[in-house]
Amino acid sequence: MNLELFIAKRITLNSSKSFSNLIVKIAISAVALSIAVMICSIAIVNGFQSEIRDKVVGFGSHIQISNFDHNNSFESSPINWDDELISKLSAHPDIKHIESYATKAGIIKTDNEIEGVLLKGIGKDFDFDFFKQNMVDGKLINLSGPSKSKDIMVSTTIASKLNLKTGDKLLMYFIQDPPRIRPFTVSGIYETGFEDFDKLFVFADIAHIQKLNSWEDNQIGGYEILINQYERIEEVGDFVYASIGHTLDSRTIKEIYPQIFDWLTLQDTNVIIIISLMAIVSIINMITALLILILERTNMIGTLKSLGANNWSIRKIFIYNAMYLIGKGLLWGNLIGVGFCILQKQFGIFTLPQESYYLSVVPINLNLTYLLLLNLSTIIICSLMMVIPSYLVSRITPIKAIRFN
Repeated sequence: MNLELFIAKRITLNSSKSFSNLIVKIAISAVALSIAVMICSIAIVNGFQSEIRDKVVGFGSHIQISNFDHNNSFESSPINWDDELISKLSAHPDIKHIESYATKAGIIKTDNEIEGVLLKGIGKDFDFDFFKQNMVDGKLINLSGPSKSKDIMVSTTIASKLNLKTGDKLLMYFIQDPPRIRPFTVSGIYETGFEDFDKLFVFADIAHIQKLNSWEDNQIGGYEILINQYERIEEVGDFVYASIGHTLDSRTIKEIYPQIFDWLTLQDTNVIIIISLMAIVSIINMITALLILILERTNMIGTLKSLGANNWSIRKIFIYNAMYLIGKGLLWGNLIGVGFCILQKQFGIFTLPQESYYLSVVPINLNLTYLLLLNLSTIIICSLMMVIPSYLVSRITPIKAIRFN
């Protein structure tokens, strides 16, 4: 029989009758609150990073291929669709989808308003999954017909400024020599909450841009590449850059919008600070509880030593006791933290000002791997820290225990 574990259980069962009961409850509550705050912090920051990243990728994909002059202008010289290059890139296991695109600056004019926008031309190969999730009215552009589609998708920001609704007709002016005008019909209105993009982009058939620029049917502004895992974007970006040759340029979405992704990376620092503070709170409370338990059981320690128990054996009793308290705190902390995350994800209880955070509700991304690592790290760190106050046992002798009584 494990004598130390047996004695630790007896101490735990009788703790409700002792002075240390309140301190133990405070320590368990501190551990529970700390682990709950850590779980929520990680889930919220991961959710925030994921949501913002998905919005940026939805407008520009993970990797873009274009001519070198596209870095300095919304418009670029055309490139020819290359089936051989597409086949080579598509063979990579991390590349999910490749589509063509082109952009052209223009001005939308209605009866009473005008607005400068960037027309993004898309083709039949365009992945509409992102916009299916963000459509608030109307439908997606119909690109299945044999002729150019006159449909156009605008954001709620642009629709509000120009007093547009689905089914309305508008004229778009393109400043070139000679100036060109194209009529469109609003097929759908989307809202992503990312104002920097919502107030800029409108979407229409790429054939309009090809016609406006006097391009051939196989000429496009560039390729957009979607990959399976964002975490692999650097490796896939290097592969794409090495595959396209010296006549073209490729950039990852992180290189196109570095300020956004640097801002998202800074959120990790906030999480580290919160986790560190919560860990310190847990450790301090657990050390305090263990010290009080040891002092309260001074007589027991003296008796055990007089019966021949060594210091390590007695220390194990209190380490077992501390492990029980940590485990109980973790159990309640996980129930509270995970429960809050599930409720927030399902019902969106807590909201955000969308104009400031690009999101209307607090996002949640509860990752099981992070959850397990967080719990394991808490157990290991707290257990190691519990060894330090247990050294107090070695300084208690039977004669001191008698005097203490």
